[in-house]
Formats: sequence, structure tokens, C-alpha cells
Amino acid sequence: MSEALYAAAKLYNDPKYFNKSEIRIRKNKIKRERIYRRNMIILFSIIFIIFMSIILSITSIKSDAKITGNNDVKYYKTISINTGDSLWQIAEDNISYAHYKDINAYISEIKKLNKLGSDDITQGNDIIIPYYSSEIK
Repeated sequence: MSEALYAAAKLYNDPKYFNKSEIRIRKNKIKRERIYRRNMIILFSIIFIIFMSIILSITSIKSDAKITGNNDVKYYKTISINTGDSLWQIAEDNISYAHYKDINAYISEIKKLNKLGSDDITQGNDIIIPYYSSEIK
């Protein structure tokens, strides 16, 4: 850029050489830019608030579902098999029908835990059985 063009450009941007109309136009342009920026900030703030309120309402609905659910915790205990004990009798004594659809489902879980192929159990052995409790141990 030549020195004459540089000097002219410098004078063009120097406010002391502006007439009243140019000053008014530049001030209005600056005001419009400020209003535009402010409006964009307001718009994005409103969109952000709406988005966060939707997320909050969705999570509160999900958390309500967890509160109304069952708070029991599954534990395991070992039982020694005595004379005359059967898997069916042990299952009847310890089943929680709130967690199993029937006694056969509970017996099959006991068999799976103890790797039993049949319902036969031997006196003197120990077996592991599941149970549920609302207390945290």
C-alpha cells in the first residue's frame, strides 16, 4: 500500500474528520451491533434454560421411578444340611415371593449357585442360598 493510500485510510477512520451524518451513521451501527449481540445472548439463554428444564424434568421422572421401586438388596448365606432336609423344604423356608415368580425358580437358582445337577442334597454338606433384605449389611 502506498503512503498516500495509507494516509487516506488513516484519515477516513479518524473520527475528527467525520461530518455529523457519518458520526450518526457509525453510532447507529454500533448501537445495532450491541442490540443484536444482546438479543443473541438473550435468545441463547432462553434456549439453554428450556433445554435444562427439559433435562431436569426427564431426570426427575426417572428418579421418581427409582424411589417407588423395591429397595431390597440380594445377599447370600450358607446353610448346613441336616437329616431329613430337602431342597424343596429349604426353599420354602427362605423364599421371597416378591423376588421370585414361584418356588421352582428359587430352587433352580439355588441349584445353579451350588452346581447341583439334581434336587438331591446330602446331610452334612453346606449349600449357599440367596435371600433379600432391606437392611444394608
